[in-house]
Amino acid sequence: MWRWREKTIVSVLVAALCVLLGRLVELQFVRGPQFARIARRQHLAEEPIPARPGDICDREGRLLATSVEVASLFLIPEQLDSPWTTCERLGLALGIDAQILMDRVAARPESQFLWVKRRLSAEERARVEALELTPGTWGFREEYLRVYPQGAVAAQVVGLRDIDGIGRGGVEEGCQVALRGRDGVREVRRDARGRVVEALERLDRPLEHGSEIQLTLDAVLQLHAEQTLAEVAATWKPKSCCAVVIDPRTGELLVMASWPGYDPNHPAGISAASWKNRPLVDMYEPGSTFKPFIVAWALEQGRLRRDEVFDCENGEYRMGRRVLHDHHRYGALDVTDILVKSSNIGMAKIGERLTNAGLFDAARVFGFGAVTGIAVPGELPGKLRPLSDWNSYSTGSVPMGQEIAVTPLQTAVAYAALANKGEWIAPRLVRRINRSDALASPIVARVVDAETAHWLCTGPLVEVVTRGTGKRAKLDGYRVFGKSGTAQKPDPATGRYSNRLHVSSFVCGAPAEAPRAIVVVSVDEPSTSGEHFGGTIAAPAAASILKKTLERLHVPPGDRVADRADRAEGGVFE
Repeated sequence: MWRWREKTIVSVLVAALCVLLGRLVELQFVRGPQFARIARRQHLAEEPIPARPGDICDREGRLLATSVEVASLFLIPEQLDSPWTTCERLGLALGIDAQILMDRVAARPESQFLWVKRRLSAEERARVEALELTPGTWGFREEYLRVYPQGAVAAQVVGLRDIDGIGRGGVEEGCQVALRGRDGVREVRRDARGRVVEALERLDRPLEHGSEIQLTLDAVLQLHAEQTLAEVAATWKPKSCCAVVIDPRTGELLVMASWPGYDPNHPAGISAASWKNRPLVDMYEPGSTFKPFIVAWALEQGRLRRDEVFDCENGEYRMGRRVLHDHHRYGALDVTDILVKSSNIGMAKIGERLTNAGLFDAARVFGFGAVTGIAVPGELPGKLRPLSDWNSYSTGSVPMGQEIAVTPLQTAVAYAALANKGEWIAPRLVRRINRSDALASPIVARVVDAETAHWLCTGPLVEVVTRGTGKRAKLDGYRVFGKSGTAQKPDPATGRYSNRLHVSSFVCGAPAEAPRAIVVVSVDEPSTSGEHFGGTIAAPAAASILKKTLERLHVPPGDRVADRADRAEGGVFE
């Protein structure tokens, strides 16, 4: 009996041993690699290495946007033994609501990661470290804080980056791919409580920092322009105003300024009005600033001669059922004086020569009705209705700058084409990427003959400044050309042109013989009492910006320009 029992026990033990050995074999050789992978995943983890966003600087290397490394605080809710105590202490140290933090922790009790506060100041970090919280329940992660050393200067052009590093508006958004770089990934070893104990050498994905973007803007000129616009706003109380400066030879934008503005270092509560990059998005009827393009195109098409004289009908001219008026009773005016006196009747007669088809072509060839293609988001194309929608009213309205809508940038680029001997150049805001990267050549297209463009800039448009509506744009020592515009806006209540709502604008450039800069200033709805002519409101500001630009470009003054007697019968109107 006993021997039978011994045999049975031994048999059971041997069977158990065989089962155990089989299981060990299975664990070691069959499922061993799988368990090794599981163990590796438990102790090794991937950790992102954030890429540093590239800097944005002006044409001379002045920083407009840069990034500094700061700490962001996180908790590991799963490891917290006393969640409320931790939240309460952090709330006091960081000035945050402890109950809100506790609610977030309670909503994710098994989470391995929860942000407490991102981008801490040095003082906040020191206060957190002084708390001596339980190891393994919290930690810092290094992130990048975007800062704007020039404050509000060029804010709408530069844009900003949100807390997650996404570009919002301006160059930050338009050049997001180049600026953001590519985060790296590395392996770290964690202990049993999930704490990082070792960063391994191997990178699963190499780190690529963002590219530096150098703009064509001049921060000194930009600041001067913004200060000038603030003075315009204080004097005339407009809804908004803006300025553009472009180098006509290269298409480089030296200034794109908007008022009101904002400081991207303090983004909370930015108003919609302050956010707008107005040279790109403000659309308005150009008024008399549009007239030189019609004259240029009529000359180019052989429908007009420079020495022609038009009867301006003593200030009243019937076109079908419509009667046009000039502000003064002009008689015979040559082409130059039609521009200097800003005669609507003279321009309407030139429009009749071109016909609607020719007027449409004039607008299109100078770039109106289409975006310029600048490297920032949100640019509007203006408004150029299809030719099929034009009628007999259009023949008289378009030559005086009505029935179309333009942006200040489009206007600057179109005048730059006249200043550049008739060649239209696409505007450029980005000068280079990473200091050495070559950019594609700008688009260049001839729009009018060089001789025609030169005659307009050195003849009629100079006389607009010396004896016409642009007298307030004179600069001592420079021959300045220019054109003013006072465009009526539709009254929202009636839909008709308002007698009190205007866009007052002025365009100027110098030196007239070989222009180095074109300046556009646009003032939307000036509201103080008095006449809201562009030559009164916008011309002085444009002249101030032009003078500063010529000084910055080291353009020496030439001979003084003697004033010519005003041959007008009375005054001039825009």
